[in-house]
Amino acid sequence: MGASNWLGGIGRSAARSRATLVAIVVFAFLFLVTDWISPGPITYFDVSFLASGGTTLALAAIGQTLVILSGGFDLSAGAVISLVNAVLAANMSMTDMDASVVEWTAIGIAVGMLVGAFNGIFIAFLRLQPIVVTLSTMFIVQGGTLLILEQPGGFVAPTLGAVYMGDAVPNLLPAPILLLGIVLLLWAWLKRTRYGLALYASGSDPASAAAIGISVPWVRFATYVIAGGLYGLAGVFISAQTGSGDPLVGNSLLLSIFAAVVIGGTRLGGGKGGPVGSVFGAFTLMIVVNILLALNVSAYFSTVAEGGVLLLAVLFASLSRDSVLAEQIRQGLAALRARSVGLLVTQRPKVDRRLAFAARRGVETGTATPVPSFLKRNVETIRYAAPAYVALVLVLIATQFVLGNVLTNFSYWNALLVLSTFLAILALGQGAVILTGGLDLSLPWTIALSGILLAGMVRGSDPALVYALPLVFAVAAGIGLMNGIGVVMLGLSPIVVTLAMNGILQGAALLYSNGTPSGFASPALRWFMTGYLGGVTPVVVFLAAFVIGATVLLGRTSFGRRVYAIGNSLEAARLSGVRTGRVVIAVYVLSALCAALVGILLTGFSGQASLGMGDDYLLPSIAVVVVGGALITGGRGHYLGMFGGALLLTALQTLLAGTTLPYAFRAILFGCVVLAAVIALRERRTS
Repeated sequence: MGASNWLGGIGRSAARSRATLVAIVVFAFLFLVTDWISPGPITYFDVSFLASGGTTLALAAIGQTLVILSGGFDLSAGAVISLVNAVLAANMSMTDMDASVVEWTAIGIAVGMLVGAFNGIFIAFLRLQPIVVTLSTMFIVQGGTLLILEQPGGFVAPTLGAVYMGDAVPNLLPAPILLLGIVLLLWAWLKRTRYGLALYASGSDPASAAAIGISVPWVRFATYVIAGGLYGLAGVFISAQTGSGDPLVGNSLLLSIFAAVVIGGTRLGGGKGGPVGSVFGAFTLMIVVNILLALNVSAYFSTVAEGGVLLLAVLFASLSRDSVLAEQIRQGLAALRARSVGLLVTQRPKVDRRLAFAARRGVETGTATPVPSFLKRNVETIRYAAPAYVALVLVLIATQFVLGNVLTNFSYWNALLVLSTFLAILALGQGAVILTGGLDLSLPWTIALSGILLAGMVRGSDPALVYALPLVFAVAAGIGLMNGIGVVMLGLSPIVVTLAMNGILQGAALLYSNGTPSGFASPALRWFMTGYLGGVTPVVVFLAAFVIGATVLLGRTSFGRRVYAIGNSLEAARLSGVRTGRVVIAVYVLSALCAALVGILLTGFSGQASLGMGDDYLLPSIAVVVVGGALITGGRGHYLGMFGGALLLTALQTLLAGTTLPYAFRAILFGCVVLAAVIALRERRTS
């Protein structure tokens, strides 16, 4: 009896740790593959090299795992790593050759914890959306990092590298493995404390956790602080590894961090998983990259592989009888059976079954209720959209005082509208996605890939635009379609799907351009963006037409009404007969098409395309929507408010460009503006 209980306990433990065990098995298999394709047997040096290469990612993945276990997301992880690296490199000097490793490690962890506390205050106590807060923090931190260290350089004391990159036990145990072992032992202790139990409870069901006396806000706050400390430790380690500073060193790690967490078996949404699997997930990604390099596959495939692995891991983890994909398959089969016997709604006779309401009879008798005035009908829209225009007026007045005579200068207004075009277009696509309760993080490389494709095909030829433009828009539509299918048909998180897609598009752009985009815009496109027609740049006329069309699309069409209905309640919209899946997919296609249009116009504006040309538009695309009065969780907002947000942020950019403030202040300003707008508008959602 005792033996059966013992075996049963092992079985239950194995079942609870199934995802972690799978991650370990996958890691072991790929490790054997690496040994098989290597020219010689794997040595201690190879193991040490792999350990040092994957520890930064593993430490950051442990921090991200804790956040996800609590039910949140943290997009600021990579930025914190860069910040700590810059702080260490900028403050160490040649006199710190024997600097205390403990002291600098503590400083790095403390910097990360401060950023984590910043996130935790807004998320835990002000109850803002983790995605928006951490995205804003990411840009604020990136701006602060550039203020500390504007370009790669600086110095990290060799003692830091000697401790973290050396051997804990010569020729037996690399120091990075010991560091990870210590962190995991601390987690094993923390998991069994009241905090550890509360973390899983809060992530699984916050309401139930609060009902049994758990202080969910304090648990979430502590989680972001601990996670920030782990990002800080990752920043210390990468500083020891590189020996110098780079303000962008952590930016490329964000996709890998999420991929490592998901591969390790942690469930997005909270309550299930753990850091052990994430560590093996991180090293699995490292081995995948090493295998690609060993097979002489281009390094540009790395982000494609990471994005693909992330999507496959999330899909695999979500497969079950109750998954969205399984439900979609069941509904599809049921629809086919209904069609075969003629029971589909679309197959019924076209008979008007609408009821005659009393209000209709009142019209016939002259007793109908009078139509409300324009102000009464649009009071909510005006309430939320007006602040953007009020702030715009204040910025214009400040610009007049700082830069001189601009308000009566037609060239200023023309330039303001031209520069606002990019954000105004993105506001339609990203705004529509946000109105449905989603978010599109694939915009940066959709913009870049579209510009690179156009420039590569056109190469300065106007006639080539005839086929180049449709091809670019077709590619963009395919990108949006894949995003939409991932969200709707596979039931994956919009954040994960679009983040993975952004990584895949980055790899595609690098492969297409071979790392160096070629070609340039055609004369017609250059004239459209920088020329004059009757004293006005042609794109300004296009912008006016676009604003009218976007306003009509979201405010006066059945598509727009369905978008708002889905944002307010997906289930209610479905029960009302809205084909929610089609609408959501269409929204992501619209977002990709808008991003492609921005990529095309940016290419015409600058004369050529460049890698990363869309990086500066992710947060602003969200900022204009939020500042324009839209609710980040969906269901509320108006395009005219978003357009006001685009004008406001562009005017702010123009004001900053006319001062002596560093460029980094722009990222800091955008992050602060988004946080301020979300805080100001978070309590105003109508029922």
